[in-house]
Amino acid sequence: MFPKIALALTLSLLTAGLSPAQTETNESRMDWWHDAKFGMFIHWGAYSKAGGEWNGETNHHEWLQFTAKIPLAEYTGFATGFDPKDYDPDAWVTTAKNAGMKYLVVTTKHHDGIAMYHSKASDHNIVKLAGLKQDPVRQLAEACRKQGVRFGVYYSLGRDWEDPDVPTGKKMPAGWRSNLVDYPNEKDKVFNRYFERKVKPQITELLTEFGPIDVLWFDTPELISEAESAELLALARKLQPECIVNQRVGNGLGDYGTPEQTIPPAVSTDPWETCMTLNGHWGYNKADHDWKSSGYLLRNLVDIVSKGGNYLLNVGPTGEGVIPRPSIERLTEMGDWLARNGEAVYGCGPTPFGDELGAYSKTEKDNKGRPKFIAKKQWRATTKPGLLFIQLFNWPKGRITIPAVKETVTSASFLAHPEKPPLPFEQTAGGVTISLPEEAPDNPITVIRLELSTQPRPTQ
Repeated sequence: MFPKIALALTLSLLTAGLSPAQTETNESRMDWWHDAKFGMFIHWGAYSKAGGEWNGETNHHEWLQFTAKIPLAEYTGFATGFDPKDYDPDAWVTTAKNAGMKYLVVTTKHHDGIAMYHSKASDHNIVKLAGLKQDPVRQLAEACRKQGVRFGVYYSLGRDWEDPDVPTGKKMPAGWRSNLVDYPNEKDKVFNRYFERKVKPQITELLTEFGPIDVLWFDTPELISEAESAELLALARKLQPECIVNQRVGNGLGDYGTPEQTIPPAVSTDPWETCMTLNGHWGYNKADHDWKSSGYLLRNLVDIVSKGGNYLLNVGPTGEGVIPRPSIERLTEMGDWLARNGEAVYGCGPTPFGDELGAYSKTEKDNKGRPKFIAKKQWRATTKPGLLFIQLFNWPKGRITIPAVKETVTSASFLAHPEKPPLPFEQTAGGVTISLPEEAPDNPITVIRLELSTQPRPTQ
């Protein structure tokens, strides 16, 4: 931790009535998350009613107010007309559970500044604006607890197009993601006024009025100061000590990193989670039919787990509250595969090898001029004590040889085979060669389960 950040954190903890020792990383807090591996992200808000369309243009999304340059008063009409008549929180959670997802994170306030729950801190909330009889976030939290799925909340921290005091531009020109339509005087905006007036009260609401919150998923820290990030983290630790907070709380704080729409090339021992979309948009877009296949999504999941990460996969329900059918179909297919092969995913550690992931090119450069990583896509490996799982993306002809394993391999079998008949194998100092049938017994990924022993291999 950088000294300035550490000082800010210490000061804010003392202000919040906590000692620094009380807020040190709690490994047990992260245990369930490390084991879970797979979660559902949900982008749902007033923008969902538009379905990505504005004046005939159909490539808008959850940024509709900003990308279409809609004045706040006009955009708020999407909230006042919001009618989630088909919203069934139990069905949403069932979809996640059937997909093999262990936790769920829903947008409780996106960049448009509209709280998706009955916020007392701001009248700009969907319950009041739409005249809803029930609080949709509360309903979803209750459905998650009823079905045993961990519940998390997303909160847009450094962007809020309803509030007059939210400047942007930490890494880009000033105002690059601000509401300059209604509030054009960027230099007059003071983030701390918004922080005190809206952020802290709403985070307090989320952490005190909805029962246990397992994940607090911040987005876009933008111009939040080191002291404010530290104060916000201290507030979360005070109100719900077991709640996990991602690093988008800002300034290097938080429990885990969040690469977006990308998978890191190598294993990392630091906690991380890749968040991705099922098609090309986070929020519902009725014109986007470019759905990723379940095979592609499963290979992403396995690739991520083999590198030590989690996979947060997004759905964008309609304004009426319906998760699109293509999303459900793909998630169901993923859940079917995980029902057969989940032992090789949940609670697993990363690959003990690494060369199978790929390597940096000595000649090719990426779009930033750095050496390009050339991924290999033949197989991945995950681990548990006494077990090694080889997950085959492409079916080898007759056999596969993996690198040397320091333990003794005592058996090999297909994980998804109900009777798990043994596979012939040969272990040498150079590697393990496993004989395979002509056709893959499982689809789209076949998993080989190797049992290991620390006992010396018998001499031949």
